Amino acid sequence: MKLLLQMFMYPFIVRAFVVGILVSLCAALLGVPLVLKRYSMIGDGLSHVSFGALSIALACGWAPLPVSIPVVIVAAVLLLRMTENSPMGADAAIAVTSASALAVGVIVTSVTTGMTTDVDSYMFGSILAMDRTDVALSVALSAAVLVLFVVFYHKLFAITFDESFSRATGVKVGLYNTLLSVLTALTIVLGMRMMGAMLISSLVIFPALSAMRIRKSFRGVVICAGIISVGSFCAGLTLSYLVSTPVGATVVAVNLAVFLCCCAVRALKK
Repeated sequence: MKLLLQMFMYPFIVRAFVVGILVSLCAALLGVPLVLKRYSMIGDGLSHVSFGALSIALACGWAPLPVSIPVVIVAAVLLLRMTENSPMGADAAIAVTSASALAVGVIVTSVTTGMTTDVDSYMFGSILAMDRTDVALSVALSAAVLVLFVVFYHKLFAITFDESFSRATGVKVGLYNTLLSVLTALTIVLGMRMMGAMLISSLVIFPALSAMRIRKSFRGVVICAGIISVGSFCAGLTLSYLVSTPVGATVVAVNLAVFLCCCAVRALKK
């Protein structure tokens, strides 16, 4: 208990909790429609695009977040267009984009700054990587993502389950798919400072899959995913502090444990 109380005496831990809770909640809410639409790996692809943009920004001496946010948003919209119009399919389009962006990032890094601590923090996450400016920007953008998700909840629900029917009833499917992609892009960029490019997609996938094992309705899954995501992040960050393990990997391990428990609960119900 003394260690837990002492943990909140460090400002960077408090910043990590604030940003992590908001980003985890955003990722979980968006993860439900993404998983149901079979776009769950778009988080992995966008995180690699973000890493490529961050590598170029660091090499040029620019601020990382202002550079990566518009780049990842554009990439998200283009990925959506590729999955809709390209014969290669969603999984192949995401894989091509992911591998290409990661390769560009590694090449740029290796010929400029080298694989430094800054790059490592973007690859695998670091609670020490966030300053007050990052926290303020993350809180503002996370709040915007949550507000937009709530406002357009019914539209996102409609395009998740039946795009053809939604289009026939006058819903602008393309617009709301683009909105979903933009919100996902913002969440991925914000979460990279905590989880890293290699692990951020777990915040999108695991809570949604866990919630689907114990809830059936869309609203129930969304609410349950949010609770699981925030709880898993808090538990992972606390456990990471107590046993001195990497934050991102510990959060993923907690999410995996919760997913296995939910699978066990579903099996027992059957």
